[in-house]
Amino acid sequence: MTAPTINGTRYPQPVEKLLPAARALSLPDGQEFPSRNRLMREFRIGAPKADELLARLKSEHAERTRTDTLRSAMAVRGAVLAPDTGTGSPVVPRWDYAEPIGPDPAPVPAVPEHTPPPAEPPTIAPAEPLAEVSTVGHPDTPTPPATGKPGRPAVVWPVILLALPAFVAIWSGWVGLGGLTGFGVVHPLPGIADGLAINTAITLPIGVETYGAYALYVWLSGRVPDRARQFAKWSAIASLLVGALGQVAYHLLVAAGVQVAPWWITTAVACLPVAVLGMGAALAHLVRSHD
Repeated sequence: MTAPTINGTRYPQPVEKLLPAARALSLPDGQEFPSRNRLMREFRIGAPKADELLARLKSEHAERTRTDTLRSAMAVRGAVLAPDTGTGSPVVPRWDYAEPIGPDPAPVPAVPEHTPPPAEPPTIAPAEPLAEVSTVGHPDTPTPPATGKPGRPAVVWPVILLALPAFVAIWSGWVGLGGLTGFGVVHPLPGIADGLAINTAITLPIGVETYGAYALYVWLSGRVPDRARQFAKWSAIASLLVGALGQVAYHLLVAAGVQVAPWWITTAVACLPVAVLGMGAALAHLVRSHD
């Protein structure tokens, strides 16, 4: 999978280089920011970098909102102190001109009388910046303390412990079912390495279960195109169902003392390697596409 061409290069780029392209993304009506999955899909980046890019976009939006609010408050206060008279010019404060005393003003003397300087206009204090709106949680839901550090990822080693007994059971079930349906020991290189022998029954657990696990990973990763994700979803579900049916069929046949599986079970099991090969090739092609 290759990264999209941004700023003339396909190499992975830092968040500062991705910001202009993230701002230019078209968004549906009513949505202010792109989702993390869309950022990961558009720029072929991982979840940590997508979270950082989304946080930068939200921070810029909050800064613009505070600036616009401050300017609006300044404009409103300025309009209150200097209202419009309807003639196109604001009212000039009275202290800027001397008002004549008495009903009949005297002629202007040759030497102007001393007048006190006009009073200084009141100083307009800047509006206080609005505090960021914090998320209001549900009354019954406790709010986790802000530690300032990202949460640690969950450990995965218990999955290995859980998978070991399942692997043993699945392996033995598929190998046993392969023996009942005609899979057995073959010599792949006759005349070259006569001593080399392979039991073809092992192809069933390796092919079916490995493909199911890989398709499940591709489906849940969120880093592939939509067509690949949909194909991985349904093929993973189908692979897991086929694996479950294979285990059920084997145990039922053994419990009934059957030495050779019926023809329809043999037909289905014989087609599994070909089906796994086709689905694996199709999924690999869809994962590398950019549609």
